[in-house]
Amino acid sequence: MSRLGTLGARLYRGEVGYDFVAKRMIWYGISILITITAVVGLAVRGLNMGIEFSGGAVFTTPSTKVSSTDARQAAEEAAGGHTVVVQELGRGGLRIQISELGTKEALPVQEKLAEELGVKTNKIDTQLVGPSWGEQIASKAWQGLAIFMVLVVIYLAIAFEWRMALAALIALIHDLTITVGVYALVGFEVTPGTVIGLLTILGYSLYDTVVVFDGLKEASKDLTKQTRFTYSEVANRSLNSTLVRSINTTVVALLPVGALLFIGGGALGAGMLNDISLALFVGLAAGAYSSIFIATPLVADLKERDPKMKALAQRVKAKRAAAAKAGNADPAAEDGDPRDLEDAAAAPAGVVGQRRQPASRNRGRGRPSGKRR
Repeated sequence: MSRLGTLGARLYRGEVGYDFVAKRMIWYGISILITITAVVGLAVRGLNMGIEFSGGAVFTTPSTKVSSTDARQAAEEAAGGHTVVVQELGRGGLRIQISELGTKEALPVQEKLAEELGVKTNKIDTQLVGPSWGEQIASKAWQGLAIFMVLVVIYLAIAFEWRMALAALIALIHDLTITVGVYALVGFEVTPGTVIGLLTILGYSLYDTVVVFDGLKEASKDLTKQTRFTYSEVANRSLNSTLVRSINTTVVALLPVGALLFIGGGALGAGMLNDISLALFVGLAAGAYSSIFIATPLVADLKERDPKMKALAQRVKAKRAAAAKAGNADPAAEDGDPRDLEDAAAAPAGVVGQRRQPASRNRGRGRPSGKRR
């Protein structure tokens, strides 16, 4: 078995772990800092809305020897201050996008481009895009996002509980805010592909969170009937048991998206891939982070405010203090818990070692006293 697989098995069995929940204030601070940076970038720089949202004209030229840089300069001179985006197409063609260009301005710009690029005017294909189309897309996207959020909250509240639904909702908003903020800081165009990417990452962000919540629901069943573990410790065990799975899923998803972004959009110059690939790349990374460092610690934070869990934490603390005073290294050894929490919960995170085996499993397995005669 590989080292990662061995680590995953040990995490699942509770033989080793990292206390994510106990250090939740650190993760909250990091998330707040990242979110503030994203919001400031969005407020200062704003989003670079594509032509589908701002309106304008798209000129597609035939094969030309003029470089994209020279074509950009010619388009900026012809457009008179409008935002210009030039992309290279196959077989030497160019796609020149000029935002907020009206019908009356399009023909003079087309003639000027034809002159500068050395092609005939009628060989340049011109398409006018009105801002109303982009507004309709944005409106439908917001409606879809709102419906998705409501359905997610209702489902999680029914399948789990309201605290988990609230934590998942906060994690989703966290992921969307970071992704939109990165778009503002980087300056990539916001296109319909960006909207599709933003809606797509919601499912990825929710997947890991629901997996952890499902394990946590099973592990915390009848938790108040024992005095070995607090809710936070059980939550941390559930998180550790799915940690390697979450990392593997995220890495596998990020590899093809990273290839689109860095190789396709960067090295090969296919700029049209950037809009959706950047949203997916940032969203997937933020979703993996939030499911590990935000959602589960936040559930534990909310749950520990429950009077029942507060009372449980006090009993666990008192029992451990009594065991420590009596010199018992395993305060759970005399626990009269009616169910075996060794498989459902875990030892406190950060403790490395083998699990204590029940006495019934070792019954009749003593060392032989001598040879059989």
